[in-house]
Amino acid sequence: MKKRVLLFLSVLFSIATLGQSPIEKAAKEFIVSLDAPLRQQACMSWEDAERFNWHFVPRERKGLPLRAMSVAQRGKAYDLLKLCMSADGYKKASSIVEMELVLRALEGRGDDDDYRNPGKYYFTVFGDPGAGKPWGWRMEGHHLSLNFSAADKTLISGTPGFMGANPAIVPDGPKKGLQILKEESVLGFQLLNGLDAEQLKVALVAETAPADIITGNKRTAWLQDPPGLSYSKLKPAQQQLLKKLLAVYIDRYTKLMADILWKEIETAGWDQLHFAWAGGKEWGIGHYYRIQGPTFIIEYDNTQNKANHVHTSFRDLKNDFGEDMLKQHYDKAH
Repeated sequence: MKKRVLLFLSVLFSIATLGQSPIEKAAKEFIVSLDAPLRQQACMSWEDAERFNWHFVPRERKGLPLRAMSVAQRGKAYDLLKLCMSADGYKKASSIVEMELVLRALEGRGDDDDYRNPGKYYFTVFGDPGAGKPWGWRMEGHHLSLNFSAADKTLISGTPGFMGANPAIVPDGPKKGLQILKEESVLGFQLLNGLDAEQLKVALVAETAPADIITGNKRTAWLQDPPGLSYSKLKPAQQQLLKKLLAVYIDRYTKLMADILWKEIETAGWDQLHFAWAGGKEWGIGHYYRIQGPTFIIEYDNTQNKANHVHTSFRDLKNDFGEDMLKQHYDKAH
């Protein structure tokens, strides 16, 4: 009898997911895998203010943590993540989760320590995937906040997006030498060190790096009149290097989402981009950089733990949480 019931539910689910996008289907499969109490933890309404309550520090969160899921449920949660990120973006996100074990060991905490626990990364679904209305989901924990919004069967936003790593370069143990956000650091220094004296005067906006990313976890990110060196003042090889650094952040997402971001930047104009640096000019001294244009802000900060603790953020100035494209969606509907 039980097998018949499960088969019946499976058939109903298959019918319900016909015509849905792969991401909608994956979200539905994750939700269906949960029993009622877990589903109540994981699912919130689209209108819930919690959707905007994002952060990247160790703290208690709403949503369903990995440690409360079965192996199969975690697999379905990660299947959803894979569909919303590039292979490289997924690898970085999953590596950040596992970094909690490295940090636990480096800090001398016991195996039963709960503060540095890779199970404390939370999945939350906002709205009803596949119901023809906007919906979204979030994966969040220490050094990771990925916020996705969808409408018309398509992802329309993957920001705010935050990735961090502590230690930035693992100094000891089985993972010695691991550097999750290596490209973000190495290419930033390459661009800086390739500037001539006059360019450096403009690009260097402060002798001391800020203590953290400036935009923080604000709902709306904005920095007026971006200081730093304009794209138009870079030589062709330097411009290509800046684009390569920019791609490290944009290509964390799916190709479709990345193409949207690239198109927005090109439409706004490459000459509107600015590169700013603050702090030390070599590894081990606190440093910070920002790439900013009319449509986005990227921030990188490495100042904590003797400058071996990286924070990076990607903010869409109009479309964080999908707000600009959702406004267009609602305008069309009315």
